[in-house]
Amino acid sequence: MTYELHYWPTIPGRGEFVRLALEAAGAPYIDIARGAEDAGRGVPAMLRTLGDRSLRQPPFAPPFLKDGDFVIGQTAAILQYLAPALKLVARSEQARAWTMQIQLTIADMVTEAHDTHHPIATSLYYEDQKAEALRRAANFCNERMPKFLQWFERILSQNPAGDRWLVGNRMSYADLSLFQLVEGLRYAFPLAAGRVLSRTPRVVGTHNRVAAQPRVAAYLRSERRIAFNEQGIFRRYPELDAPAG
Repeated sequence: MTYELHYWPTIPGRGEFVRLALEAAGAPYIDIARGAEDAGRGVPAMLRTLGDRSLRQPPFAPPFLKDGDFVIGQTAAILQYLAPALKLVARSEQARAWTMQIQLTIADMVTEAHDTHHPIATSLYYEDQKAEALRRAANFCNERMPKFLQWFERILSQNPAGDRWLVGNRMSYADLSLFQLVEGLRYAFPLAAGRVLSRTPRVVGTHNRVAAQPRVAAYLRSERRIAFNEQGIFRRYPELDAPAG
């Protein structure tokens, strides 16, 4: 059965973490909001599903996934649901729980990256909270980014199966998400990310291995891959790419 992914059509955002898993596994899916409205798709179709009062377990916001009649939201939960069928997670319960712990930590860092440019409220323009954003970004670049990335470096170095992947000896959805995180950091904070990544070579190595996977590489070259832009989670405002403190 073909999966239906529902997410905003012009930004990679949180939906990209799900899209990468589907693409890496070669799973059939429809990107609903990116389809034509006269074909019953597009943003109106996504919003109709989001507001469907017949859903007893409605998602809070995009991204969400439809698998037949089943609807599930929240990026980490979607990935956890998809991973066994897509063969992007190990079989043991302990390994699956560990993979989810890593994914949730990635989600924490994604939120902190977003909050560098919207530290007060998402309903305000960046220009309305620029002073607060400058302070938040300085802390993120000089303290939080190194702390997160050094943790990923540590768990790669401590993986009993070797330091190629985050969990076990094969790629999981957490590796795909780490790839997207690094891509976003390099886009939004090229100077700060460059400094930290120069000290986390295993993270860079895993990022590069993900990018080299044949299906991932083909996807990255395709029109399906949405470029980063200043409407999404990772935004490039040069003044926020804080110098070393």
